[in-house]
Amino acid sequence: MTGDPEPWATVRAQLASTRFADVRTVDEVDSTNRMLLDEARAGAPDGAVLVAEHQRAGRGRMGRTWSAPPGGSLLVSVLVRRDLSRERLHLLTMAAGLALADAVRTVADLPADLKWPNDLLVGNRKLAGMLAEADVGADGGPRAVVVGVGLNVNWDSVPDELAGIATACNLETGRTVDRGELLVAFLTGFEARLAQPDQIARDYRRRLATLGRRVRVERADGDVVGRAVDVDHGGRLLVEVDVGCIVEVAAGDVVHLRDAP
Repeated sequence: MTGDPEPWATVRAQLASTRFADVRTVDEVDSTNRMLLDEARAGAPDGAVLVAEHQRAGRGRMGRTWSAPPGGSLLVSVLVRRDLSRERLHLLTMAAGLALADAVRTVADLPADLKWPNDLLVGNRKLAGMLAEADVGADGGPRAVVVGVGLNVNWDSVPDELAGIATACNLETGRTVDRGELLVAFLTGFEARLAQPDQIARDYRRRLATLGRRVRVERADGDVVGRAVDVDHGGRLLVEVDVGCIVEVAAGDVVHLRDAP
């Protein structure tokens, strides 16, 4: 653990009266999600927050690794225990996405939008990714969920292999963006969203840049190409592949396509 660097001490003070008051920091870890899931299994309480300066083996969807320059991103995982049910787990990621989009808009003044299922975009470039993982009990139900966020904040440049695909807050704004301010805005917004669960799905649909777009959903059992028309009550993306023919997509990577001229 780090000692108590001033930026994070200020964050703790600002979050002291919230659900997410227990903010801990590490200089380096393989994965904040992995570490916090281990702590969840050992009894860590609802609302625990883990922030890392650097991840050696950050994880994305479909088992992909994810990396970022040390100190250049907001790498945070949050432990949620309260009000969990299998039918509503997708709302946690939706709420986190909305809270993160709002934080970026407020702190960095960037028009960030959501891409199904768990990305944050500026234009068509990825600014952040989210991953929710559960500690499952013997009955198959979730005992805890860890929601991890990797937000690109202050990068010197975008690596050549990500050119045109990814970006960072400072590269869009032309100024350094405070990670502590982003974290406070994200966590207070996440708490507010979780307190109003009936509004999460509605607001998520409104902020989802994927809806109305032609998409290709890359899945292990074959791609789906069509127009994204809605997200159902279980968080599945509904893709119209032909007139009146809807495919429900529970998992996959979405590529936004250009409409034919």
